[in-house]
Amino acid sequence: MSVPLYQAKAEFFRMLGHPVRIRVLELLQDGPLPVRELLGEIEVEPSSLSQQLAVLRRSGIVTATRDGSTVVYALAGGDVADLMKAARRILTQMLSGRNELLAELLETEVVAR
Repeated sequence: MSVPLYQAKAEFFRMLGHPVRIRVLELLQDGPLPVRELLGEIEVEPSSLSQQLAVLRRSGIVTATRDGSTVVYALAGGDVADLMKAARRILTQMLSGRNELLAELLETEVVAR
């Protein structure tokens, strides 16, 4: 029995639903990075980063290659970078709307005085 597309999408977004995973994906948009550089950019314990990288790797959204003793992570495809950029645009629009609403509320409050 196949999983409905909407359920598969929900599981995909659930997989993305962790701040460390999102930060990793943001950092990898500019190209592959070794684990030590990811650790330098993300303030978490190495074991926590390792756990989150494993989730991303199992999902197929990132790839890992070994270069000697160094493990380098990369986005599995350009679509992930596009998704992160789209999320940024959507959030910007959402927050912009909230700022406009806040300004309107503050303006009405001043007029009401």
